[in-house]
Amino acid sequence: MTKSLLITNGVVVTMDAEGRVLEKADVLIEDGRIVSVGDPRSEAAATAERIDAAGMVVMPGFVDTHAHAGHMLTKGLGEDSDQWMEITGRIYAEATDIEFWAAEAALSAFERIRCGTTTAALLFGGGPDIMRTETADAAHAHLEAIADMGVREVLAVGPNRPNGSHLYRNHTHRSYTNVVVDPMRQLSVCAELIDAWAGRNDCLRIAVSLPVFDANELENEIVCNLSRQARDLAREKGVLLIQDGHREGSIAANAAELDLFDHRSLLAHCIELTAEDFAVLTRTGAKVAHNPSALMSVFGRCPAPELMEAGVTVSLGTDAAAPDRPFDMFRNMFQAHRYHARHFKDDGVLPPMQLLEMATIEGARALSMDEEIGSLEVGKRADIILVNMRQPHLFPPANPVQRLARFANGADVDTTIVGGQVLMRSRRLVRHDENAILARAERAFHQMTERMALA
Repeated sequence: MTKSLLITNGVVVTMDAEGRVLEKADVLIEDGRIVSVGDPRSEAAATAERIDAAGMVVMPGFVDTHAHAGHMLTKGLGEDSDQWMEITGRIYAEATDIEFWAAEAALSAFERIRCGTTTAALLFGGGPDIMRTETADAAHAHLEAIADMGVREVLAVGPNRPNGSHLYRNHTHRSYTNVVVDPMRQLSVCAELIDAWAGRNDCLRIAVSLPVFDANELENEIVCNLSRQARDLAREKGVLLIQDGHREGSIAANAAELDLFDHRSLLAHCIELTAEDFAVLTRTGAKVAHNPSALMSVFGRCPAPELMEAGVTVSLGTDAAAPDRPFDMFRNMFQAHRYHARHFKDDGVLPPMQLLEMATIEGARALSMDEEIGSLEVGKRADIILVNMRQPHLFPPANPVQRLARFANGADVDTTIVGGQVLMRSRRLVRHDENAILARAERAFHQMTERMALA
């Protein structure tokens, strides 16, 4: 049970079905849920803790539908993206321990809180070949750290590609042991994690991840068997199936060979799609995580506006937090607009309200959480941010939706609330020592670099 909280005097951008924007409105929260939006007619309002939101926008917290665990401690490594990917792969396989994953998780949650992202979906590892699910220990450490920070998260755990042997190092103090990673054993660990965290924490969910295989790879029966088992695990447990990197016919190939997708599938990037890919997305109800800041959006284009026109749910992801992108969803809204406006040579593509929808309610819909989060409506979880609009780059005080989508950035977030709990106020964490989080991450980073030097 949490105490009542009343947010007063703000401009409330509800992101509800009517797209209501309410001037000098109040939001009342009781026991972690929204009980009124507008004029609170409740006795609880008289005794509630108050936050004066004068000069601020009150809106749903952002929902980032694609990112990676681990990346926060690999920024700045390598001279270009290829070198960064090679170094990061070695780090994840050879130089991490349980403390690395816990310290990185706390740092990642810290940045998300600062940027106003209250919910994020993260793959546990870097790409399809370095998923640290040979045992459950690293994922447990990550999830416990996230639970302590108080943000909402979907963690996608899954197997590596079954292409040869994967050798990991498990570190304890100054020694390590080598472990040969078996993708089928990884799936068993994923099932253990799903069961272990089911109902354990209101803010945390587990999903199943699976590498993206193209039509040629799907001719391999080992690949198909692994994919079927991942599909069946996700459906048996009632969790999302998340994939990273669909492109150029891979959606249609997996649908035809494996019947892989349904309404609980979330597919990241989705560049250079074919007509057959489009047809599968519209038929199955699979969702898309569009990442305009990602490297894959340089290599090819995600047809996000066309997909939405066809009725497909398209959300925004940061693909954060490295090698060259933060968890700042404001930045991704701006980049999404420029990305598609340039393609169509039309500045009217992806107007501000649609961008905000992609970053909030459509993100919630992509994670099958739209009944709980993504908009400010009575009965929903109180995942709310306050954005300080009394700043020169956000003036004059007209059209708050346009100012949010075109001019704001993560540093403008003043207050972050998850489930009615205030995590940040006046840009300072309420429940945690910021310097302690940074110091812990620094220690983990230096320990990792020492191991890399020895390797």
